[in-house]
Amino acid sequence: MPPSEVVLFEAAELEPESELEGRAFYSLSLAGQDADSMTFAQCRFRGADLSGCRLDQVTMTDCLVTDSSWANLRADGGSMTRVRLAQCRMTGVTWADGLVRDVTITECRADLSAWRMTKFDAVSFVECNLSGADFTNADLSGAVFRDCDLTGAVFHHASMEGARFRGCNLAGVGDVSNWKGAIVHHTDLMSLSYGLARAAGIHIEDEDR
Repeated sequence: MPPSEVVLFEAAELEPESELEGRAFYSLSLAGQDADSMTFAQCRFRGADLSGCRLDQVTMTDCLVTDSSWANLRADGGSMTRVRLAQCRMTGVTWADGLVRDVTITECRADLSAWRMTKFDAVSFVECNLSGADFTNADLSGAVFRDCDLTGAVFHHASMEGARFRGCNLAGVGDVSNWKGAIVHHTDLMSLSYGLARAAGIHIEDEDR
């Protein structure tokens, strides 16, 4: 089915292990549902509410998600391939031990999101709020962060070789000591400097003496 030919999804519930192709989820609330091992292919989400859902092992391929809510959605072991998310609320989303490939996430609020142990391949975060996000043990070698707020984000034991940061607020990020191989634009170094100093064991005085 061509991507332009979508059929409105009008069911009230998501079914575990179901395979949905070419469906349109427009202005639809499916909040708080539990449906493992679902597959979404060539689907469109606009104004859809999936907040609080548990969608472990979900597979999303060739999907477009705009103006939707994924707040506190949990999708452990999930995969996204060729997906675009724009202007979505993703506060508290958990996408752990998964795969994110050929994905663009633009102008989304993803503060306090958790991406532990997830592999990122050709992924761009653009103008996103990622403050307090958790990338512990994630493979960020294929991730680009541009004009994002990463205040207080955690990168404990993350693979940073090749990860790119430009125009980002990196104040208070954790575990800077393992950022070897990351590519940081020179304009971002000021916000990163305190973390680098702490990693080097440098004590910074805030008062003149």
